[in-house]
Order: sequence, then structure tokens, then C-alpha cells
Amino acid sequence: MDRYRGARTAVVVGAGVAGLTAATALARGGWQVEIAELGPPEATSGWGLCLTGPSLRALDELGLADTCLAGGYGMSTITHVDVNGEPAGEAELPRLIGERRPAMVGIARPVLHRILHAEAERCGVAVRYGTTVASVDQEEGLVRVRLSDGTVRKVALLVGADGIRSSTRGLLRLETTLAFHGQMVWRALVPRPRWAAGIHQFAGKADTVGLVPLSDRQAYVFLTENGVERSILPDSELAPRLRELMEPFPGRVGEIRSLVSESESVVRRPVLTALLEGAWNRGNGVVIGDAAHAPAPQMASGAALAVEDGLLLARELGRRESVGAGLQAFVRRRTQRCRTLVETSAAIVGLEQAQRYREAYPLADSCHRLMAEPA
Repeated sequence: MDRYRGARTAVVVGAGVAGLTAATALARGGWQVEIAELGPPEATSGWGLCLTGPSLRALDELGLADTCLAGGYGMSTITHVDVNGEPAGEAELPRLIGERRPAMVGIARPVLHRILHAEAERCGVAVRYGTTVASVDQEEGLVRVRLSDGTVRKVALLVGADGIRSSTRGLLRLETTLAFHGQMVWRALVPRPRWAAGIHQFAGKADTVGLVPLSDRQAYVFLTENGVERSILPDSELAPRLRELMEPFPGRVGEIRSLVSESESVVRRPVLTALLEGAWNRGNGVVIGDAAHAPAPQMASGAALAVEDGLLLARELGRRESVGAGLQAFVRRRTQRCRTLVETSAAIVGLEQAQRYREAYPLADSCHRLMAEPA
């Protein structure tokens, strides 16, 4: 009943990292793809992210790794600094796309969005802005998708790539729980200090600070605030409060703290994780990326899972005679890998909260090396 009928058609919900990658990979495989994106057509706003080795490996298969490296800041090390401001070790991440290219790249979200969006459009993907999925019905091997603007599509495949609070997940009756881990994470764009040629993580007696280069001129600072309830602060209080939280840190954090005063872009978000138990698909609908598995930011690998999802979804569908078989193969292939990353990220949160940094660092390093294995 679920063999392909006519054209290979797909609706992807969400034009983020997972959605744009999936749409591009599907279009290259001969699918006619349309993206429904609730937001406006302008490039996504936001701060930055790290494309670790698995991200670059998947993007390299799509011919986009070098473009991302040119648009961001390539690096290969994570430097750990203890509570006294002294070096506590350096992790060299595996270089998965060749010894002459970096292990990872820090990149501004708008830059990454423009790269992925341009490639999707080049592959013939249509993006409908200001729309999302309103209802879903399975009809004899097809999915009847009603969009929020009232239009209806009957397609062979529905992909929910609409984030941790995915509406598609609910419409497919794939329920999960969002877990709050007693942390709020702060982020701010700052000028890149000259000494920051890789990621730096600074242990604190209460919180943790980090710095990720995004370009020759720009970086973003993050701070994980421990032992707090979920709350919202007025925008006017964000920068002063972030500087206050950074004040107890010795050494180079003082220099980073002074740069926050120049930043007009500070955000504070709860640290949440989500992991779908069981299938990620129902009928010919599936969820990917944070809609299926959202790790805490400590492993800096949420984007890696999202990019891998998009590429491998298209690959497994291309190997099978039916959508259903392709989705089942995709979920089997991805479940354990994604579970390991989500659970490891949550474990690192707990170690940070207990100031057990000497255990957190090797755990993160071992997980990065596990993620370096083929997906």
C-alpha cells in the first residue's frame, strides 16, 4: 500500500538546518520538494553554532563543506580552563574531511542559513514562507497535508523538521516530553579576541563560560547558569546580568566580559532535551532533527545530528522500494547514535552542576570520538 505512486513528492516542515539539508538531499535524489516555513523569508537571525566533524563530513558529501569553512572560522581544538583560570587540557577533535582541513567550523546562523537555502533553491526546492502544517491524514500510501494557508498537498512523504517544539510531531501522534535540566544558557555575539583560535571552555565555581569563534572578527560567548528555574528577563536586563554572572571568573573571562558590554545581542534560553521513544515515523510521515532528538548544547552537536538526518533520510529512501521501508531503515540507523548523544549531553549537564569537570571533559571527548565513527 505504501509503494511510491507517481512522482516522488515531499513536504518538509521547517527551513532550519535539518529541513534545508533534507530538502536538498531529497531533491538531488529526484524528489519534488516543497518547504513550509512559518517564519519570514529573511535569513534566520541568531548567534552562532559549531559544525563539528560529523556535520562537515555530511556537508562535504553535499559539496558544501568548503563553502561553510569559507563563511565561518575553522578550528580543531577545545581548550579547557579550570576554576583558577589555568589551562586544564586541550582536546584535539578528529579531522573527518582530511588532515588539511579543520575538524570543525564555528559559523554564524544567518551565514549557514544563506548557504543551505541557496543550495536548496539551486536544487529546485520551493520554499513557502509564513506557512506551516495544520493537519495531516494518511491516505493509501500518500499523506494529505493541509497547510495553514488552507492549501492542500497530497505527497508521498512528509518530513517534520520544525524543531524541539514540533507541531508536526503532534499531528503525527508522536509524543515526547521536553526535559528541563535546571540550567539557563546565555549567548552573546562579541568581537573575537586574537588568542581565540579554537573553542575555549572555562570552569566556574557556580557556572560555566565558553567562547566559540565565528569568523576572523566575530565570536559568541555562552554561559550556562546552574541551579535556576525557567524564567524570562526583560531585554534591558540581559547584558548587565550576563556581565554580573561572568564577574567571578578569573583570567581571560574578564576580557570576554568587557566585550559583552559592546554586544547588543544577548539571549537567555532554558537548557532542554527531548528524545522520541520508539518510532519517529507514522505512515509516510517522519520527524527529524530536534523534533526527534534534541541534545543539550554542551556537546555542540545538535547541528551534526540534524545535517546527518537530512542526508541519510534521502539515502535510505533511495535504497528502498517504498517510503515506509525507507523510513523504517532510517529510524533503525539513527536511533542509537542520537540517543547516545542526547543522553551524554544530559550527563555532562549533571557533571557541570556538580562541578565535576574532570569527569565531564573526558566524557565529552569520548563522545566526540564516537560521533566521528561513520553514521
